[in-house]
Amino acid sequence: MQLIADFHLHSHYSRATSRNMNLESAYRYGKLKGINVIGTGDFTHPLWFGEIQEKLEPAEKGLFKLKKEISDKIDTELPESVRNNVMRFILTVEISNIYKRHDVTRRLHNVIVASNFNAVSYINEKLNVIGNLKSDGRPILGLDSYDLLKISLESDPDTLFFPAHIWTPWFAMFGSKSGFNSVEEAFGDLADEIVAVETGLSSDPFMNWRISDLDGRTLVSNSDAHSPRKLGREANLINANLNYKDIIGAIRTNDDRFVGTIEFYPEEGKYHFSGHQKCGISLSAKDAKNLKFICPKCGKKLVLGVEQRVDELANRPVDYVPKLHKIVEYIVPLEIIIADVLGVKSVNGKKVQEEYINIINHLGDEFNLIRKISLKDIKHVSGEKMALAIDKVRKRDLIIEPGYDGVYGVVKIFSDKNASENQLSLLS
Repeated sequence: MQLIADFHLHSHYSRATSRNMNLESAYRYGKLKGINVIGTGDFTHPLWFGEIQEKLEPAEKGLFKLKKEISDKIDTELPESVRNNVMRFILTVEISNIYKRHDVTRRLHNVIVASNFNAVSYINEKLNVIGNLKSDGRPILGLDSYDLLKISLESDPDTLFFPAHIWTPWFAMFGSKSGFNSVEEAFGDLADEIVAVETGLSSDPFMNWRISDLDGRTLVSNSDAHSPRKLGREANLINANLNYKDIIGAIRTNDDRFVGTIEFYPEEGKYHFSGHQKCGISLSAKDAKNLKFICPKCGKKLVLGVEQRVDELANRPVDYVPKLHKIVEYIVPLEIIIADVLGVKSVNGKKVQEEYINIINHLGDEFNLIRKISLKDIKHVSGEKMALAIDKVRKRDLIIEPGYDGVYGVVKIFSDKNASENQLSLLS
């Protein structure tokens, strides 16, 4: 079966994370969105690990499900159209590694996926003597990423380790502020154990294909969600049996089971362009280079965007696409689409939320709606403008203001200037 999986997210024990980021909310939004496998996140935090053990029970080998008495209650509150969606949990954590290598301070974030509680306990015991695991769901440890990888490999042969959002300037393997220039430079003689990397919100596979150092490594995409609504803003498409070994095996081998990824538009990412947030300066890689990476307003060095950093390390042209490659799909979250259609700014408003539930009630989960449901059916339920909006999203016919220096990009479906496009006859 084709599964949609989102491995990298956080619990309410992580900093700057919604208090509603719990297993119950992940289950609810997983079903609404159509995600089949969701990471628990934060398994190193002792209180969160306790909740995981208390609320989850074994399902298929290496996967977990919410205990029946909890899931049954949530299901009664969900639209009937999504109640039978398959939703499983998988044990995951992101670690913030801050350490010195070659007299340079390195700041890398890494994700570990484990198949069982014994492996998690082993990892937690090893890390507990290095730093305070209670301080944050994503612990900050003075541990070399190389050594974290060794601990991961020792915990269980089936454990998966991958560098997170590899291009983010401040906390990533290829980050311009504190990273490395190659996988081997970061992981030495264990570089071959890095079988996958996470592209992050500010880059996509097309950008990463320009880097030959990543050839043969699976490019995974995950939400890095800090609130339930952000789940699935990026995800992985995997044709696999519903068990840990087959799902993770697809990532390890990058074979036909790993179909591809569902992507956030990289321009939406908060580090895509170079710039200065304080000065309101946002620049493309070309424009930043022409200015010698100096802010034209304050004269200080710009925070280099992911686009610029990819250019620095790339040994292939911008339009390079491998002959054999995985599927790359782009989406815009349904709440954002609805808000644009209704002409409102907030996705939290009553009108947006009512229409969201109305559409899910009639047409099923969010991923299926955005990716597959016929435009005629969408028009019948939610009107011609909604059908047109979904069509534009599928065709990538959007207006995007790129993000920079910690500021998310803005995606618009309809132009403010051209009202006539809102009245096009889409369907007979």
